[in-house]
Amino acid sequence: KMAKKRSYAQAVKYEDTPEQVKHREERNRIRAKLIREGKVHKGDGMDVAHKKAMDKGGSVKDGVRVESASKNRSFKRDSASNLVSETSKRERKKR
Repeated sequence: KMAKKRSYAQAVKYEDTPEQVKHREERNRIRAKLIREGKVHKGDGMDVAHKKAMDKGGSVKDGVRVESASKNRSFKRDSASNLVSETSKRERKKR
């Protein structure tokens, strides 16, 4: 079975939607603030993560935290790439 070719045009179109532009601006603004405060640095492998995922209606007002990129990007998603759980497999194993 051959993999379906990825549509980069579709991804660009999605990233240009007003909602996604707003989310990107918010992410960039908060990361720049934390860089100024010395909490994160370029190339340190850390992400600025929202305590409540933007996918689930979260924002900077709900709070942010600094965590490793691998931890921040390991959430379970459904077939449409929507966030299913904000708890990673690794964190579920710890319980």
